Amino acid sequence: MSNMMKQEEIETLRELIKDVDTAMLTTVTEEGLVSRPMKTQEVEFDGDLWFFTKKETNKYEEILHDQDVNVAYAGKSYVSVRGRAEIVEDLGKKKELWSKAYETIMQTSYDDPNVVLLKVKAEAAEYWDTGNFTKKIAFLYKRMTGQSSQSTDVNETIEMNK
Repeated sequence: MSNMMKQEEIETLRELIKDVDTAMLTTVTEEGLVSRPMKTQEVEFDGDLWFFTKKETNKYEEILHDQDVNVAYAGKSYVSVRGRAEIVEDLGKKKELWSKAYETIMQTSYDDPNVVLLKVKAEAAEYWDTGNFTKKIAFLYKRMTGQSSQSTDVNETIEMNK
């Protein structure tokens, strides 16, 4: 397995998630897994996903204790990205990614010291290409009849940087 994500894999994932406004971020807690919606940053996907949050949130504390996360996208296709999260407090990066919408949503500005970025470095992604109706029908039929659905090539797994 290569340590570098192939350009074609980046482009495939970029295409699949580019129009999905909201992702579900899953973090690890002492009680188990917790998911919550997060607004996707309008940034060209290059292997990293970016989200804004505040320090006074559970997800901030959870990521400080366990950086393993999952980000799920549902749109025309379905994408699940496994990765490692890190807290980024770089003022320049916050300014670059900030928009007026965040000012309204978060009731503050990018230079608020409580506002941080979550950078998720993708390690692997799995996606289900639902754009092909024939593949979808074959996949569902095989699932309903108990047959292996692998041969319909509906989903793909991509291993990325480790």
